[in-house]
Formats: sequence, C-alpha cells, structure tokens
Amino acid sequence: MTDNSFVPDTERANGNSPSVLSSAGGLSAAGADGRRGFLKTTSTWSMAGGLVAGYGTFVILAGRFAYPSRTPPVAWQFVCRLDDMTVGDAVNFTAPDGAQIVVARLSEGQTSRDFIALSSVCPHLGCHVHWEVANDRFFCPCHNGAFDAEGRPTAGPPSQDGRALAQYPLEVQNGLLFIEVSTERLNHTRTAAADIHARGA
Repeated sequence: MTDNSFVPDTERANGNSPSVLSSAGGLSAAGADGRRGFLKTTSTWSMAGGLVAGYGTFVILAGRFAYPSRTPPVAWQFVCRLDDMTVGDAVNFTAPDGAQIVVARLSEGQTSRDFIALSSVCPHLGCHVHWEVANDRFFCPCHNGAFDAEGRPTAGPPSQDGRALAQYPLEVQNGLLFIEVSTERLNHTRTAAADIHARGA
C-alpha cells in the first residue's frame, strides 16, 4: 500500500522522517525545562542563603549593641607600708580575682615609680616568676625565661615570643602602697553571700 503522507523534500533529502524530528524536538524542550528548573531552584536557595546570612549578621550586631561586653570592676587594694620594703625586696600579692602578682621595690624613693607590680605568671607556659635582686631581673626557672625590672622579656622563650609580664598600676598614699586590681571574684562572693543571707531571712 502506498503511503500518501506529505514529506517535505528537505526532510527526505536529509534522510529524516517526521517522527524522528518530532522526537528530537521533544527532547530539546525537556532539556530546556530541566535547565530552567535547575536555575530556578539554585536562585531560590541562593536568595534564602543570603537572607539567612544577612539576618544572622544583624542579630549578632544587635546583640552586641544590646549587651555590650562589661569591663571587670577594679579597686585599689592595700599592699604594704613603704617602710616595710627595702630596695630589692619583693612581696607576692594575690588579687581578689586570683591573679598572682609580684611587687618589687626598685629604688629608695617614696613614690609609686620606685616600685613595680607585675604578673608573677610567665606568659610562656604559666610557671611562677620570681624577682632576683642580684641579677636585677624577674626569672622563670621552667625554661630559663628572664625579664628586666620593667617586665620586658630578655631571655628564653618569652624573649623569642616578645611577650612581657602584665603590669599593674600602683599608688602611694600616706606612706602606704596600693595596687589597682580586678575585684570580679570578690564581687561574686559578696553577691552570693547576700543571696544566701536573703534566703535565710
């Protein structure tokens, strides 16, 4: 039986049948739809990620503004009478927050500049530092770390790291030496004691 369906000459010349062309066109349309769907999904997730990141940053900044970091309370604490220390002497002092401090007398004067207060904890590994009057230095025996009279590192690992001893302010009033330190733990203790007393009442 003769097929009388019309087939353009160009299609016959290319050796393609109408069914083949229709099938190829269908595949192309499906591919385009797939790409559009992929791009739409990617755009949606990108926008969602941007919104989450933006709102997250806003929340962090708002939190810092609403709850700024609090500076620990400080107070002047009595150390000793000036006459109780001679040049080269050093005393250990423990602050209310537990900080370990060494206070040394450097000269005969009667002002705070004649004394120095430094952390007695080596910044290298936390070993105890002590004052060596004969060598005019602070020394850490753990790894032979040394610091000058101002707390600057001069030998050992602290010198290599460039890490000095923390220094504390001093003040002299009426022949008495005072040091300014954090009272954080002291305040917590007083608050806890007040709470216990209130509950007991």
